[in-house]
Amino acid sequence: MTYSEAISYIHSVSWKGSRPGLSRITELLSLLGNPQKELRVVHVAGTDGKGSFCAMLDSVLRAAGYRTGMFTSPYIEFFGERMCICGEMIPNDVLADITDTVRPFADGMADSPTEFELITAIGFEYFRREKVDVAIVECGMGGRLDSTNVFDAPLLSVITGIALDHTQYLGDTVAKIAFEKAGIIRPGCPVLFGGNNPEAAEVIKRRASELGCAYTETDRTLISGLRMSTDGADFDFGGLKGVHLPLLGTYQPYNAANVITACGLLGKRGLTIPERCVRSGLASARWKGRFERMCADPEVYFDGGHNTEGVTAAIKTLNAYYPGVKANLLTGVLADKDYRDMARIIAPYAERVFTVTPDNPRALGAGEYAGVFRSLGIRADSFDGYESAVAAAFADSKEKHIPLLALGSLYSYAPFKAALAKVTNN
Repeated sequence: MTYSEAISYIHSVSWKGSRPGLSRITELLSLLGNPQKELRVVHVAGTDGKGSFCAMLDSVLRAAGYRTGMFTSPYIEFFGERMCICGEMIPNDVLADITDTVRPFADGMADSPTEFELITAIGFEYFRREKVDVAIVECGMGGRLDSTNVFDAPLLSVITGIALDHTQYLGDTVAKIAFEKAGIIRPGCPVLFGGNNPEAAEVIKRRASELGCAYTETDRTLISGLRMSTDGADFDFGGLKGVHLPLLGTYQPYNAANVITACGLLGKRGLTIPERCVRSGLASARWKGRFERMCADPEVYFDGGHNTEGVTAAIKTLNAYYPGVKANLLTGVLADKDYRDMARIIAPYAERVFTVTPDNPRALGAGEYAGVFRSLGIRADSFDGYESAVAAAFADSKEKHIPLLALGSLYSYAPFKAALAKVTNN
């Protein structure tokens, strides 16, 4: 099987869409010899902050000398980013070989696995073959019924934070969503909650208690001396002094606080993570698509904020870096998101809005979204695609000497970056 054939197979229309449940992935992994049982795992759920947490923890553990596997979703620019070892995505030929191994088992199942279940099995088999020391595994959606929720005894279960998202699958209240996320907790295994919602914390703490798990909440008050700029953040966290984080976003120091707290808990589970490795790992952390600086003249940023909480965090960051300055916004949304609320959050900080229609069957039309902004008194123009939208937004931002912020699903990162490269000739 070639790489192209593997990707074609993974994306084949024969794979069903999202169908929560663990029976198919359990069967497929069993047919493969249960690779997940040979992994030491940090399992990560949460509404926002999961990817950044995984990237930072991966960087810290590598600094401490561990061979790490990292499984995340969705991919941002290249499919292989979903499964990385020591920061390097899976080679194309290896992906093809493992897919070829998995395919006959998947094809032979009476109830065919979904695409995400297939990818999960490939990722876990890859980590087993490469004998990673620690696998950092991000849930795809939810937790309790997520395809990654197949570990008997993770080193640590992490829930980064809770907000309303995927309500059609996970429930329409914070408590219901917290219950789904808490489904990753395993008897006797430690739990870290890194959010700041008391209602969610109570649900997660109660579940941890029911299963006899040590429960920890990140103490955000330990962050002190915080200094933020477009070069990153510098802060102290309790006794850990002089932490530098290159990742942008006012929310990233809180994600880093979760990582530092997690390292302390992992130390009690047998991992050796010196403070110098925590500091150097955070200082070298990289993660695409979270208030990522893409260009300097004009200042162009991309942030994968695609729900109310994500957009709020991105706009807060924009205002922190450019207080009193209105920016141009380029954005597209899915129709099942609370796009009117997101537009209300964006409007006070927008000079002009450029809307596009995401390449997704659930997308809201660019014209309709532009109309929402116009109803709020903001000049908004709709575009057929990213090339024309980015060209117009870039030119307007350069002329006005104001920043440009692209907001939307991480699936829009690649087309945005490609369109920006044409404009900047990079």
